[in-house]
Amino acid sequence: MNGERRDSHAIRLLPWAGAEGKPCYVLGDGTGYVSRMADGVESVQLGMAGDLLGHAADLLADRKVTGVELHFLASRLSESLREVVRVAESRGSRLSATGRDPDRNWPQHREPDRDNR
Repeated sequence: MNGERRDSHAIRLLPWAGAEGKPCYVLGDGTGYVSRMADGVESVQLGMAGDLLGHAADLLADRKVTGVELHFLASRLSESLREVVRVAESRGSRLSATGRDPDRNWPQHREPDRDNR
């Protein structure tokens, strides 16, 4: 190193909302306590979204499902989608900050594997 200090701090959108539903952010290098907590929360949110998709497939295949059950499912899917979009926005902005193009080389969309639930 030549004695120059590189500023590696970046703003990160956190996977939870603050007061009145406003976004929360952390400033850091991604290795601190709050960043590690956010990583854990994102992991749980994405895992639960996958589980919810499996449950939705089962419920939608059931011809005896009630309107109340479908409403509950739609509410949970909406909550989950909101969380997943926040994770995607956070990760996309961090990729942009590193100079990587977040829209380049995305894998092709595929349907969830219904046999591996």
